[in-house]
Amino acid sequence: MDNGKKTVLVVDDMEINREILVSMLEGQYEVRQAADGVNAIGLMFSGAVAPDIVLLDIMMPEMDGLQVLEMMRSNPVTKEIPVIIISAAGEETVEIKGLALGAVDFVAKPFRPEVVKVRIANQLIISAYRTSLEEMVRVKVNQLTRTKEKMMETMANVIEYRNLESGAHVKRTAGMTRILLDHICSGEGECAFDAADRDVIVKAVPLHDIGKIAIPDKILLKPGPLDKEEFEIMKTHAAIGSDIINMMLNDDDDARYKKHCYDISRHHHERWDGKGYPDGLAGADIPLPARILTVADVYDALVSPRCYKPAMSHKEAADIIAGGAGSQFDPDVANAFLAVQERFEHFDREHFQ
Repeated sequence: MDNGKKTVLVVDDMEINREILVSMLEGQYEVRQAADGVNAIGLMFSGAVAPDIVLLDIMMPEMDGLQVLEMMRSNPVTKEIPVIIISAAGEETVEIKGLALGAVDFVAKPFRPEVVKVRIANQLIISAYRTSLEEMVRVKVNQLTRTKEKMMETMANVIEYRNLESGAHVKRTAGMTRILLDHICSGEGECAFDAADRDVIVKAVPLHDIGKIAIPDKILLKPGPLDKEEFEIMKTHAAIGSDIINMMLNDDDDARYKKHCYDISRHHHERWDGKGYPDGLAGADIPLPARILTVADVYDALVSPRCYKPAMSHKEAADIIAGGAGSQFDPDVANAFLAVQERFEHFDREHFQ
């Protein structure tokens, strides 16, 4: 039961040393013991003990304190736990090694109760302050990230309105990408994206055409097929979009979000056979999120009316995607589309208007 006390783990192979430390600390702290390094690592790594601070003897059999410290610092569960070295007279070299490995302080034997208590209290205060600062930074970074995401989503919607769309295209393609992602990642295929990663991919989808902000109106709004020169200009939106992503999202932002935004904006017009743009990537060299969006994007374009064409039926669009498997589309993604096509056909488009 949580009694509000901080937990101190005392690690020492000498029982008398452990008992001395327990007797001086137990009124103020929840004190747990480990008789050697192996036992200490087992308790912490298993979660049986979650110490707020560790008093660690260096000279122990099997696994000495320095080895324990190295293992703690290499494990995300324990790497931030402050460690105070227990040292004896004449162990200055060992103390230096321990501090170099990440120990925060040391106490000498024989123990002086007030010194031990003050050093533990000081390190707990420092640890709490550091945790508080890290949380403040995390919250601020999240706020900035959400602000940037909102700004970029707004830009994507502005582009859709400029393109005489209602803004529903980006929402529909995001919803369709979600359907394909969840289906592909529920099987045993290539997908290695967990649920959190899939959420980020879907969040990145609305930015796929952000580069169209640089396309002239006479091309973007042309009520008919583009000629060769116009199409070459239109094609630049993919590379421009990735450049915008790099300008808007820096190294301080969520690296996963930036990567998916970049990959999707740059590569959603690549083709499985290598005849796409802007980089002529082929096959599995095209990032999977871009391959998935390509199918969703093409499907929505086919079944949506444009000023220069009527909407196709679901069956016509599905036949085109099936026919493009292995040439325009990743055959596995095309097959995934065919497996869930009824969900596409009955996708609640009205919801996204």
